[in-house]
Amino acid sequence: MGCELGKGDTVRFVDVRIGVIQTARELAFEVDDDQRDDLHGRVEAALAGATDVLWVMDRKGREVAIPSAKIAYVELGTSDERRIGFGG
Repeated sequence: MGCELGKGDTVRFVDVRIGVIQTARELAFEVDDDQRDDLHGRVEAALAGATDVLWVMDRKGREVAIPSAKIAYVELGTSDERRIGFGG
């Protein structure tokens, strides 16, 4: 079951970065753009204490569980915001 794209169709991804308390590295992965609003709501619920674990599935189908109490920060951004090199 794959997604067939016609000529000129694009698939957009959202970069997700989650900082975890007492961990030097952040979690970084991409999710489909259509999951952005759902993920935003689930992150808010996790930070408000409504759930003990935040589950996230990346665009490759891997699932990650993050204890809500250990979330330091969450960044959501589009993939085309990424810049490489020096300068603005």
